[in-house]
Amino acid sequence: MLVSNLELLPDRRVEKHLGLVQGSSVRSKHVGRDIAASFKNFFGGELKGYTELLSDSRDEATERMVEQAKALGADAVLNIRYSTSSIAAGAAEIFVYGTAVVLTDE
Repeated sequence: MLVSNLELLPDRRVEKHLGLVQGSSVRSKHVGRDIAASFKNFFGGELKGYTELLSDSRDEATERMVEQAKALGADAVLNIRYSTSSIAAGAAEIFVYGTAVVLTDE
């Protein structure tokens, strides 16, 4: 499955537009990560535990979007976009969406 943030791809043509596909992941903070993050906030530096958490969430959300696109018969998802939002105290959502399409060579 081809996944791209481009609207159109060089040397490819959109043969069929299948519609919007999406995926999301909501994760909460881990107590151990919170303690480590509080020290980093005091002394400065990257919050590696949170970076890893967001990366894992992004991967999971993207995988869910791709599975939805496959179920529609797509071979690509174009113009993808990511969004992050706070859901509740200590929990965040990663949301990804794009357009499922069938491509042909030009």
